[in-house]
Amino acid sequence: MPVLRQVPRAEATADIVLTMYDRLFGDRDPVSEPGTATGTPGDWWTVFALAPDILQHAVDGFAVYRHPSRKIDPVLRELGQTRAGWVKSSQFVFSQHCKSLRGLGVSEEMIAAIPYWTVSDVFNDEQRAVLAYADCLSQAGGRVPVQVFDKLKTFWTDEQIFEFTYITCLYDMHAVMTRALGLEFDNRADPIVEVAAPKGFSAADFLSAARPAKRD
Repeated sequence: MPVLRQVPRAEATADIVLTMYDRLFGDRDPVSEPGTATGTPGDWWTVFALAPDILQHAVDGFAVYRHPSRKIDPVLRELGQTRAGWVKSSQFVFSQHCKSLRGLGVSEEMIAAIPYWTVSDVFNDEQRAVLAYADCLSQAGGRVPVQVFDKLKTFWTDEQIFEFTYITCLYDMHAVMTRALGLEFDNRADPIVEVAAPKGFSAADFLSAARPAKRD
């Protein structure tokens, strides 16, 4: 279950909430009968429904990046979104945008190589530059060497770079939020936990084992 309360259909009054519930879940209550046609639980929507104006803002953001006035290649855009999901360890954002790439005709080999793009030869120069910039945004917190911008400007205008920056950072935010709130495919246990020591192995044994050996 998500960390926060979900809004059942019976409590929903805002037009945006009812519109999205109808579109994604038909006449079902998405809390008691979860699941979307794309295979997700759908609890991103039921938690965002806690604040209908924020839900509206998020939906408008989805429309922005798909708007016909966008100037960047959709494949390059999706590479940024997918890489942001992987960098932020969001299984939901990464998974959804792998599917978007597939829908744009990107090969399975390229999709599989996104986690290790730096050592893969399936990406061309433009794609590598875009992935490098996505890493600067999502992994380095916006620390970008000037050489990355120099490379981007060999094939993108300033307007296109700005579009990509906004969209990638938008999905960096969604990746962080879905992980924090335990939404969709990010409703999973943290993999970083202590591995138990062998039975009978004490703290004193650990300290003794970790102590540097004395030299003669």
